Amino acid sequence: MNGDEVAPLEPSGYTDGFARAMLPPWPQWPELVFDLPSLQYPVRFNCAATLLDTALAAGWSGRCALVEAAERWTYGELAARVDRIAHVLAADLSLVTGNRVLVHGPNCLMTAACILAVIKAGMIAVPTMPLLRARELGAIVVKARVQAVLCADALRPEFTGMRDCPPVLCFDAGLAGAMARHDAPFHAPDTAADDICLISFTSGTTGVPKGTMHFHRDVLAICDCFPVHLLAARSDDIFIGTPPLAFTFGLGGLLLFPLRVGASAVLLDRPSPEALLAAIGHYGATVCFTAPTFYRQMTALAPGADVSRLTRCVSAGETLPAATRAAWLAATGIDLIDGIGATEMLHIFISAAGADVRPGATGKPIPGYRACILDDDGAVAGPGVVGRLAVKGPTGCRYLDDARQADYVWNGWNITGDAFEMDADGYFHYRARLDDMIISAGYNIAGVEVEEALLGHPAVRECAVVGRADAQRGQIVEAHVVLWNEAWAGEEMVLALQAFVRQQIAPYKYPRAIIFASQLPRTETGKLQRFKLRRH
Repeated sequence: MNGDEVAPLEPSGYTDGFARAMLPPWPQWPELVFDLPSLQYPVRFNCAATLLDTALAAGWSGRCALVEAAERWTYGELAARVDRIAHVLAADLSLVTGNRVLVHGPNCLMTAACILAVIKAGMIAVPTMPLLRARELGAIVVKARVQAVLCADALRPEFTGMRDCPPVLCFDAGLAGAMARHDAPFHAPDTAADDICLISFTSGTTGVPKGTMHFHRDVLAICDCFPVHLLAARSDDIFIGTPPLAFTFGLGGLLLFPLRVGASAVLLDRPSPEALLAAIGHYGATVCFTAPTFYRQMTALAPGADVSRLTRCVSAGETLPAATRAAWLAATGIDLIDGIGATEMLHIFISAAGADVRPGATGKPIPGYRACILDDDGAVAGPGVVGRLAVKGPTGCRYLDDARQADYVWNGWNITGDAFEMDADGYFHYRARLDDMIISAGYNIAGVEVEEALLGHPAVRECAVVGRADAQRGQIVEAHVVLWNEAWAGEEMVLALQAFVRQQIAPYKYPRAIIFASQLPRTETGKLQRFKLRRH
């Protein structure tokens, strides 16, 4: 291949061709693998319409689809609301196929319906974390050239005053009334299997957001790999968990996977470990998706909770300590299903369940995916070598107009940025991150982004942020701060800086530890030596 070659895509059904034009050059694409019969999809279909229409055709109209604290929707009710929202997008907002629509809301019925409606309308959903602040949202709006926003009413202030803000329609204040004017079925427009339907944003180590672009066929592919072969999902399952729908771990586990098999899902808005355990018992949940941090915290509470119907627990988002796995098994009798995925790959690609679980190992490539370890020279390494994890399958990295594509894909492999070791039996063991990303309680936090927020405070002269090991959260954000006046250092300044950061960026990114220093360690050329800070 050469740089002039273009990706062999089906003719797009979109009027707005921006997203396709922003795909990486074809030579930088990962190799895609479709070696399972279940991954052979039609060349033209709409994934949201497929998920909903299949459910109705199967006679599931009266079956419960989604539940929140005060309301539940059947499959028929969900499909009707999705159609109404799609009509609002196309008729009331005059959007065209291929336009990008940002969805900003907590885990709730309307957030789920809006994501599906955007996709069914032939547009591109851009789900965003509910804790993101105006500055972060503004960067996404610009990067994806968003044309409209569907937003929970309580989160509307983040868009107030935003420069060049697209039209914002709030769930209750505006969208509900507009939906009431439409009651006809919405027929999905013609879309290709490789038309982009989802842009999910992830932060890199530079803090600059990266948009990962996913096709209609990618959405079905993740539904037909992990939940089928590892989770053994069934129509009588009740899914529950904590990851936001804007996080692809949550989008799959709490919306797409249940819909694919006719199951139901419980949507909880940022529950505590105590609340999640209570909800598991109250709703009779059978499948749980959350991070190791939650399983660690729920272990001590489990003996007094009703987990009688819970049969499968998926852990992802950060490293699963062997002690956490053992403690959860002892408390509940359930062996955790560990998994590693990536926003670039859309969902989990290495895991193990049941008798295949090996303590200390993440697992093996799930059916549909391949993985290997690359050494420092880029050659495939054998067992016992710690190196770069490389993955390929039916999904793969396609960044939105981002030079970092060349760093993520090498010789057809997706290079996830994780250091792993494969044993003689083909099990993959996590060793470390290859970059400076901080993973705290399942959230990916770019240290540079926190530094930028801290530097906005007038008392801060310079700073550096690293991850520090923590028994509860895996890692916490630790900031090393040099003040303009050392006399200002103290607990009062710590609290002021933490509060300041919470106002600038998502609260979960704030530095839980702040260490004041007279200077930061640097080389003679001025380069920051982060490794010295990690030894602190």
